[in-house]
Amino acid sequence: MTKFKKILLGSASLVLVAAAWAADLGASKSAGLVGEREDGYVGYVNTVPADVQTMVQNINNQRRAEYERIAATNNLSRQQVEALAGKKAIDKTASGEYVFIGGQWQRKP
Repeated sequence: MTKFKKILLGSASLVLVAAAWAADLGASKSAGLVGEREDGYVGYVNTVPADVQTMVQNINNQRRAEYERIAATNNLSRQQVEALAGKKAIDKTASGEYVFIGGQWQRKP
């Protein structure tokens, strides 16, 4: 096997391992690590591992970009879209998972 193929194979293996260990939003919600906030973003319920922090930051960045696109398309402020998205996300949150309402985390009944 050539050196290039070994490096390529090693890199591919690292990517697969990283993907296998990557944080999953659904699992993180079920574990009580994160929850939906009223402002349309995901938040940390308590201290979370670095991979969960990275996942939440990535999700929130993607959401912010989408909220800005929706706001521009519909002549709304981003804050209006965030509030609507937050309500929808909280409504869709499963019973027993955390939601941030009225300034505090609580388990959804």
